[in-house]
Amino acid sequence: MLDRRAQILLKTLIERYIAEGEPVGSRTLSRHSGLDVSPATVRNVMADLEELGLVASPHTSAGRVPTPQGFRFFVDTLLVVRPLEREQIHQLEDQLHPDSPKRAVQTASQLLSELTHYAGVVMLPRMPALTFRRIEFLRLSEKRILLIVVTPAGDVQNRILVTERDYRPSELIEAANVLNEQYSGHSFEEVRQRLHGELRELRRDIIELMTAALEAGSRAVAEETDPVVVSGESNLLAVRDLSQDLNRLRQLFELFERKTKLLQILDQSLRADRVQIFIGGESGFAAPEEVSVVAAPYKVDGQVVGTLGVIGPTRMAYDRVVPIVDVTAKLLSSALSQS
Repeated sequence: MLDRRAQILLKTLIERYIAEGEPVGSRTLSRHSGLDVSPATVRNVMADLEELGLVASPHTSAGRVPTPQGFRFFVDTLLVVRPLEREQIHQLEDQLHPDSPKRAVQTASQLLSELTHYAGVVMLPRMPALTFRRIEFLRLSEKRILLIVVTPAGDVQNRILVTERDYRPSELIEAANVLNEQYSGHSFEEVRQRLHGELRELRRDIIELMTAALEAGSRAVAEETDPVVVSGESNLLAVRDLSQDLNRLRQLFELFERKTKLLQILDQSLRADRVQIFIGGESGFAAPEEVSVVAAPYKVDGQVVGTLGVIGPTRMAYDRVVPIVDVTAKLLSSALSQS
C-alpha cells in the first residue's frame, strides 16, 4: 500500500504524463501536486515508486514515466471519472436509433471513435442461433429462383437457388407460407431437422426446395455477419506514442485485421458488470505494451450479448474515455432492447 503522499505524487505524475507525453521531473511534481514538499522529498518518493515498479526513468531524461503497473494502480485506485454532460448523453441517444439494430451497432462504433479520437470497436450481438423472420421465393427463370431472407434484425439477404426442376409460382408461395407461418423465429438448423418429420403431406420436391433454401439462407446470414465493427483505426496514426514506432503500428493493425484476436480480447468483458480496462498485454493476447483497451458489455432485454470499447494508447485520458464507453454501452443496450 502507498501512503497518501505517494499516491498523490503518482497520480500527479500520471496525469501530467497523459497531458504532455513527456517524462515528469521532481520540480514539476512539487509545483503541481498541491503538497508542501521539496523537490528532494519528491525525488525520494519517486525512487521508492521506481523500486516498486510503478514508474521508470528513461535514459535520456531525469524525469520519470509511469510503467504499465503504474497505470494499472492508477486506474484501479486513483482514477476519478468525469461524468458526461447531459448534452453529450442526449447527443448519443439521438443517434443510436432503435429501428435498425445493425445500424445502431455501426453508429455506436463510429460515436466511440469520434468522441475519443481513437478506434471504436463493437462486437456484434451474439444470438443463440441464426434465425429468420421471413423467407420469400421469386422465380427468375427456369430452374433459377431468388431466395430472399429477412433476419430478426431486419437485414435482408439474397441468394440464387439453382433447382433440378422448374417450380410454378404457386408452389413457391406454398413453400414460403409454410416456412413463415410455422417456423418463423426458429433457427435454420432446427427447421431443417424438423422438415422431413413434420410435413409428410408436402411433396418431396417441395421439401427439397425448402431444405435447399434453409441451407443457403443460413450461409448467407453467416457470411454477412462480421463479428466486430471497427471505426476510426486511422485516428491512431496521429497518436505520437504509436506512430513513432512502425513495428508497433504493424502489430496494432494486425490486431484489427485478425478480428478473431480482437474478439478474444472483447470476450473477456462479456461476464463483467462494468467497464474493464486492459493495459498492454493484460488481455492475454498479442497487443503492443503501449496500447490499452477500455471495454464494457451491452445487453438485449437484460441478457449480455456483446461488448464494445475503445482501443488507444496507454497514455489516454481514462477519466474521459471510461464514461464515454460506459454510457454508450447503456444506450446501445436500451436501443437494441426497443427494436
